[in-house]
Parts: sequence; C-alpha cells; structure tokens
Amino acid sequence: MTETPLRPLRRRPGALRRVKTLPPWSLLAAGVLAGGLVGSAYGAVTPPVYTATAYVVAVPTEKSDPSTALGFAQAYGRVAGQLAVLGDAQVWAGVPVRTLRENVQTATSPDAPMVSITATSERADLAADMANAVSRALTRHAADSQATTNVELQQFARAVKPSAPSSASWTLTGLVGASAGGLLGGLLLLVRPRGDRKESARPAAVPGPALAADVHGTL
Repeated sequence: MTETPLRPLRRRPGALRRVKTLPPWSLLAAGVLAGGLVGSAYGAVTPPVYTATAYVVAVPTEKSDPSTALGFAQAYGRVAGQLAVLGDAQVWAGVPVRTLRENVQTATSPDAPMVSITATSERADLAADMANAVSRALTRHAADSQATTNVELQQFARAVKPSAPSSASWTLTGLVGASAGGLLGGLLLLVRPRGDRKESARPAAVPGPALAADVHGTL
C-alpha cells in the first residue's frame, strides 16, 4: 500500500495592523479653517468703528508770511491735544475729555499749513461731532493769540457724518484669520519631525519547518 505524499505545511503570515495617520496637508487645512472661523467670529462680535475728519488751515496776516503760517500750523497740531483745547471741545461734543483724548488724533503736513483732526467712535454722528468740536476749540484758541502770532486759523472743511464704518467687516477679518491660520499650519508642517514613521504591527507567526522530501513507504 502506497501512502499519499505529505505536502509542506505553510502558514500565512499575520496581517499587519497599520496605524492610520492624517495626510500632511491636513495641518494646513485645519489652520485655514480654524483661522477663518476665529477671524469671522471676531469681526462679527466687534462693534463697527466710524471715522470723521475735519480740517483747519493757518492763514498768514499782512504782517506775516506763508513760512510763518506753516510753522504755526505744526505747533497748532501739537496743541490740539492739550487740556486747554479739549476742555472747551468737550462741551460741544458732549463727551468727557478722556474720550476726546483717546479717540481724537491730529496730523500736519510738512508742505501745507493745514491740520487734520480725525475722530473715531462707534457712532457715526459722534465721530463727526468730536472732530468738529476739537477744530472749533482750536480755532478759538488760535484767535486769542492772533495779535501776537500774526496767523489766523480758519476752518477749512467740517467733518461730516460717515455713511459706512471704517473698521473691517467680518468677511475681511475672516479672510485675514484664514491666511494667518494657513501660515501657522504651513509652519507646523515644515517643522514637524521628518524621521521614518514606525507603524505598529503585530508580529507575524513564524512558519513551521517544511518537510524536505515526500515520505514514501511500502508496507
């Protein structure tokens, strides 16, 4: 009787257990999404800000010249923020001196004897009122010393009520936030470790030794 030849025993290796990792670009996408949401939320909850600007101009009298007027315009631009001027302006604006000091700024030009007075507020009408109040107070103080300075400060343009806020909308802040978040995500993507990632795997079963040859036997 002939025995059936024995075949080598084979064992299938165990399936590797792979750890799923997010693709590298996910950091960039997450940064853009998070930044956009934060920026949009900030723009939505932040009250709008309105800006109004009034202009006054220094005019030389017959006893003075344009260069003198230009020099006094520079001086009046610095005097506009003093308590003596803001103390009078608060009466016409209906706000405290501290509010005027924090929300009114002046600027001068090196080429023209003009002073710009800019006010910001969450109310459009109040922004215009504060700018006009400071310009009015400044011209009155300049008139008190006109006999000695030989320069007259006149109102060149009144501030008008702004029709739209000067602050950024929630759409713009969202775009800025998305850009910042994308930049941060890109930086994290660049500085992340570049070493070989090791995947955790379950050790595969070692196959048993195979038989070298078929065993034949005859009874």
